[in-house]
Amino acid sequence: MTSTNNVPGQGRHGHDRADGPDSHGGRGSHDGPDGHGGHVENGGHDGRDGRDGHDGHDGHDGHDHGPGGGGGRAARGKNGRAHSHAHGESHAGHSHGVSPEADRRYLTAALVLIGGYMAVEVVIGVMAKSLALITDAGHMLTDAVSIVLALVAMRLAARPARGRWTYGLKRAEILSAQINGITFLLLVVWFTYEAIHRLIDPPDVEGGLVVITALVGIAVNVAAAWLISRANRSSLNVEGAYQHILNDMWAFIITTISGVVVMTTGFARADAIASLVVAALMLKAGLMLVRESWRILLEAAPAGLEPDQIGGELALQEGVSEVHDLHIWTITSGFPALSAHVLVDAGHDCHAVRDRLERVLRERWQVEHTTLQVDHAPPGVWEIAGGPKGDEAASGDRGDPAHCADPHGAVHRAAGTSR
Repeated sequence: MTSTNNVPGQGRHGHDRADGPDSHGGRGSHDGPDGHGGHVENGGHDGRDGRDGHDGHDGHDGHDHGPGGGGGRAARGKNGRAHSHAHGESHAGHSHGVSPEADRRYLTAALVLIGGYMAVEVVIGVMAKSLALITDAGHMLTDAVSIVLALVAMRLAARPARGRWTYGLKRAEILSAQINGITFLLLVVWFTYEAIHRLIDPPDVEGGLVVITALVGIAVNVAAAWLISRANRSSLNVEGAYQHILNDMWAFIITTISGVVVMTTGFARADAIASLVVAALMLKAGLMLVRESWRILLEAAPAGLEPDQIGGELALQEGVSEVHDLHIWTITSGFPALSAHVLVDAGHDCHAVRDRLERVLRERWQVEHTTLQVDHAPPGVWEIAGGPKGDEAASGDRGDPAHCADPHGAVHRAAGTSR
């Protein structure tokens, strides 16, 4: 079995499979400045019949860690299988020209602008009796909250993986985006209720104050949007904050129009109508955040990575007999991951096939965090799809019953995909 796990910043691991008990024996150590260092000679993993575990790491044989977590070689086990983890040097979607410290500066500056003007807008909204201005201020509050959550999530996500937290706290960003989206939806309910009440019984609105405040708000939002556009927008939180600010700018434009209508015609209900339009914009943004964060938390395949398409393309590669148990998910924004079980035709080298598949995933689909279990196809493997192969149909031989008796999802072959 060849399994490869691409984790940026680390090196290749090779594990030999051999006979032995189920438990992992020996001890190993990782040191070195850039990820994993060498494994000491008497560390090891033992497995029964070459299936359930791995034999010992012998010095650096099978573990070759270069200074940036580069290549390495896989150690072949006794059953002709190998277990290796290949790691790239950067996370897909995480390499951008802005440092995390610069991101924090841009976000903090935008937060100061938005938070300060939000307080001003609330005061003027109360003075002018304008629900549209107060609604805009509520929209700005969600902008400010989204930036705060993004800053907190960035700090949490930077913590290294340790103990049971094998991914670190990278999903803190997704949880904060979920909270932000739910906050949006709750505010929409309140603003809609107030707007309907004011449509029935409209108060006197100071149109002049509304227009001036909204025009200044447009300028503040343009400045804040420019600051956030300079940060790393591959983050769901940062991109969410950016989209919120753009929505807020449209809200200020709508509020400006309502203020002009109130000033020129005396139609006070224009303010409540503007509030409903702003609430609709907030509803759209909130639903987008909730939907995207739920997709990640429920580990759905990310947009642009279609499992059937990827599985079919992998199955067409030379030497590949079948691809099944294909899973694609997102660890955090811009960090897709993929795992699959690949069966290789007899006469083809598992390691060469694995390397080729990794290259396809990296170059064609920009997926660098991959775990591929690669095995030679055993007799009767077509039983996975429910149809015996060759003379096995007549003999009743169902092949190896322990070999993926119940694969998850579709089974991909060059001839097509079956379910």
